Amino acid sequence: MSTPPLPEDFLAHLGSLLGEEEALRLKEALLQAPKISIRYNPDKPFAASHGKRHIPWTKTGFYLDERPSFTLDPAFHAGAYYVQEASSMILEHALHQLDIPKGIYLDLAAAPGGKSTILSSYLGEEGLLVANEVIQTRAQILKENIIKWGLGNVLVSQNDPEHFAPLEGFFDLVLVDAPCSGEGMFRKDPQAREEWSLEHVALCTLRQRRILDQAATLVKGGGYLLYSTCTFNQKENEEVISALLEEFAFTPACIPLDPSWGIEESRFDTEEGQAYGYRFYPHRVEGEGFFFSILQRPESFGTRAVKSKKEQRVSPVKPIGDKEGQTLEEELGLDGKGCYYLFQETLFRIQKSFSKEVETLLRTLNVRYLGVELGKKQGKEWIPSHEWALSTLPKSHFPSLELSKEEALDFLRKKDIPLEQAPLGWVLLTYQNLPLGWVKKLDKRVNNYYPKEWRIRMESPKD
Repeated sequence: MSTPPLPEDFLAHLGSLLGEEEALRLKEALLQAPKISIRYNPDKPFAASHGKRHIPWTKTGFYLDERPSFTLDPAFHAGAYYVQEASSMILEHALHQLDIPKGIYLDLAAAPGGKSTILSSYLGEEGLLVANEVIQTRAQILKENIIKWGLGNVLVSQNDPEHFAPLEGFFDLVLVDAPCSGEGMFRKDPQAREEWSLEHVALCTLRQRRILDQAATLVKGGGYLLYSTCTFNQKENEEVISALLEEFAFTPACIPLDPSWGIEESRFDTEEGQAYGYRFYPHRVEGEGFFFSILQRPESFGTRAVKSKKEQRVSPVKPIGDKEGQTLEEELGLDGKGCYYLFQETLFRIQKSFSKEVETLLRTLNVRYLGVELGKKQGKEWIPSHEWALSTLPKSHFPSLELSKEEALDFLRKKDIPLEQAPLGWVLLTYQNLPLGWVKKLDKRVNNYYPKEWRIRMESPKD
């Protein structure tokens, strides 16, 4: 199937935006193959074989010279790295350069999860991230990627932006990676070329303004609102930011850039003075088209607002008492900093320091996942979950067994593997010291507990 041509109206706009000569360079870049890049998980170190060229605006991102078979790399399934477009990794640079305070963050349109994993790593144990996605199928993909990343500081929700209205002033940071016309993805996504039109740009602009109007109210005093798109035009970028600043009191924030990176800083006048945007053109940077802007809410605005319980939903997720939670921490060999929640006999754990905020979120949102799912207890035996295996939480109460690459791939295919050397009972399987999941060794067989819906179907190529 041939790739659709670049839309004529889009090409005409490029000429007015960049000038004819540079517009031609961008057009040529959009006809080339996209760059492949990955970002390593700093909390899951291993002997990395991918990535030799460093992406300059992130400490953990690397370019690949060619696309390997990620499906046949057990480290990918273990959450040791995330396949992510390089331009969007600028988020990491912004967080560190502005030294944004850690606390309660929201990624409002989070799927598939690349930016959420950046936020999760930045927060560590000092914060909690709500990663939200309104579309059910995309919310499931988001949940899986959060589980693989494994830090246990994320709550995954599936809600429309307006469902967050009771949480006005609740978040220290809100990221809006807005639905857009997708101009920056033209070389990766042929469908984006087919769907693009001036009318579609206008429709996206209205949607973006509506989402930002809702998101802006959620930011606490002193907190940050981050806005991004994967498109070039000013209507979906600078004009949307300008419209927001006409209605809400925010101060534009500026981040330092190295000129050698090739990122264009856009300075534009608004009612609040000069604002800043950062635009990535594929003919200037090794990455896809992207736009990014940062705003800060004045300290004079209030902090977390919580509606009374009668205005909130009853959550099916029930908190476990502090005493029982402490007993669980000791039994599982954890650090005593966790609190526990029960959903359909399955236990979930998250940092105790955010228990009040978690319970508010559980009463307000449709929560799909919380912290780390640990599993169930039947009598005196733990039935550990796959989510616990992939998390960075200790699992020292269970024996582990290191696998070769082919053994690891057979496990990920959910095949029966003999493992004669494994002890009886639950065993954690690892590859390059990265946890992959559980098996249970019985007298005459080994049960593979890798999730059926996650199993890989690709076979290794024959020599």
